[in-house]
Amino acid sequence: MTQTVPALIWCPFPDEASARAVADALLDEGLIACANLLPAMVSLYVWQGARHEDREMGVLMKTNAALLDGAIARLGALHPYETPAILGWHCDAGAPATRDWLGALTPP
Repeated sequence: MTQTVPALIWCPFPDEASARAVADALLDEGLIACANLLPAMVSLYVWQGARHEDREMGVLMKTNAALLDGAIARLGALHPYETPAILGWHCDAGAPATRDWLGALTPP
């Protein structure tokens, strides 16, 4: 049996309402298994040559590698920012039960 490769997606949002709305859509569409909405954070960044500081909410999403590209594309389409910062990566390790849970997102 091939073990599912877990994947994670990180993305900041302007507020909890938009983070919840997008997470709910991705959960409903079966593209992620979980979204962890992290408490308010301060983001310091450079955008279009200028330094900025904003309060945002970070979201860490769990999926499997087979869905990663589709989940990232859909997240980008739903996100309220014109150019959201979205990062996704395959996880090198994971507990067998977690891999099985994430694998259930896609049919064998």
